Amino acid sequence: MKDSKPRNITRTWETVTEHRPHGEYWGDTLHTVTLTADQHGTLTAQLDGQPAPVADAVRVLHYATRTELVSEYRTPEPAPTIGKPRAARLHRLMGRLGLPSAQHYALAAAALGEWAPLPSLATLTEQEARTVWAHLCRLYPQARTAA
Repeated sequence: MKDSKPRNITRTWETVTEHRPHGEYWGDTLHTVTLTADQHGTLTAQLDGQPAPVADAVRVLHYATRTELVSEYRTPEPAPTIGKPRAARLHRLMGRLGLPSAQHYALAAAALGEWAPLPSLATLTEQEARTVWAHLCRLYPQARTAA
């Protein structure tokens, strides 16, 4: 069953809270409230552009006389990675081609246009892994037969 909580979403509201103790109008308080849920469902809040406890931001929304949703932004889910088993196969293939293991990460980084070697081949997305494979095949044409 899929979790129904929104993930990777940021919503911003403008609020107006009227102050009317005993029926007498004392003015309005205006706030901008932003709530963000990351991919794990963890909430963070901003109140008038400043970090705030989530409970405070929710309280402002709850007690506001008027609220207006002014923006909603969803960030895409992170792409899945190739994982350790496929990364290990890529390492073995690079080793069969004569590349020292220290160069595996540098070759992958070069294929992706990165300056620093990658920390792990397991963190490559499918598209990145295909780019690394194509680069490897350009540099080492025998890679296709070694696979």
